[in-house]
Amino acid sequence: MMDGTAGLRGRPVADEALLDDVAAMSENDPGGMLRHTAAAGAQVRESAALAAEANLGMLADEGRPRAVVIAGIGTAARTGEVLTTVAGPRCPVPVIQHRSAGVPGWVGAADVVIAVSASGRGPEALGAAEAAARRGARLVAVGAPDSQLQSVAEGVRAPFVPVPRRAPARASLWALTVPVLLAGRALGLVKVNEADLAETAARLDTDADRCRPSAESFVNPAKSLALGLAGSVPIVWGSSPLATAAARRFGDTLSANARYPVVAGALGEAGRGRVGLLDGVFGGLGESSRDIFADPEEEAPGTRLRLVLLRDGGLNADEDTDEPLVVEERRADAVQTLAERRGVRCDVVTAEGGSALERLASLTAVPDFASIYLALAHGLDPMAVPAITEMKELSNP
Repeated sequence: MMDGTAGLRGRPVADEALLDDVAAMSENDPGGMLRHTAAAGAQVRESAALAAEANLGMLADEGRPRAVVIAGIGTAARTGEVLTTVAGPRCPVPVIQHRSAGVPGWVGAADVVIAVSASGRGPEALGAAEAAARRGARLVAVGAPDSQLQSVAEGVRAPFVPVPRRAPARASLWALTVPVLLAGRALGLVKVNEADLAETAARLDTDADRCRPSAESFVNPAKSLALGLAGSVPIVWGSSPLATAAARRFGDTLSANARYPVVAGALGEAGRGRVGLLDGVFGGLGESSRDIFADPEEEAPGTRLRLVLLRDGGLNADEDTDEPLVVEERRADAVQTLAERRGVRCDVVTAEGGSALERLASLTAVPDFASIYLALAHGLDPMAVPAITEMKELSNP
């Protein structure tokens, strides 16, 4: 029988001292996930340049599509969520994320399929690209150069944006997202200009500097967030559609990098049911049984919730939104009050920036680093996930 713990390393309790030891962090991060994450701003610039060479303008020649399908899984699928979020409620056509092989049955010549795969060989993206070609739908492909996906795109003379594979897909969000956004711009779905891209890249650079490994925990927002989450069950809620996209992204990275179970989603949906978690055995019910006078070092350990609230900040209030910003802000204030009353600790990350894209970047940068620092505090390699490798071995013929 296979030993289920073979290849596992790390410690169940986070060690704060590890995050102020640059050498130890480097040793536990041999794949360079911190370095790859710090290159997010560079990813924006490089992908914008590569997309400019891919003749995306030809997409406009046949006019606006009936619908756009974003085909891919994992981080590739998140690119579709970003496109929908940045386009906002004014988006003139539906944008659908498709996470399985092939395409929906209704896709035809009036539609556009954007197939996204960091490796260029993901079966979901490949299957969608091939199906789009058979059905006569317009195709755009984004992925590794000299890959199977590029071959499919070239076979039907469709635009292909080559994204050099320098990091795992989950550390390549911006490299994959920018070409999708620029394809959306060519189709008339979203307004993203060069200034937006430049400001977003600058924001990511600034946050990478704030979250650099040499910055000590008390001045590094990502390390502080990671240590606050240590030993908890994180709940990550976004106050707006844009913040919700960032919340789901944080859920992805906390699970993949730090191996933490996460509840992530929209605060509006949470208010219809999941906000009850604050009352449960890991929330208020558990907190009420703790001795407030006990020494924290001697108190019996117990898992507790930790709420992370991503707030859009109420910027660009003159734009059309799915619901008034005052409603989003009031709801966010309410859940913070609920958490405080129940003794559930809450971290708040508030969006900054003038464009939707820059605000999204401001809500993803620090959490991306935090997920890696949380892994390193547990002595985990944030890149190598034995369970993923083992699952591929067990499920592939």
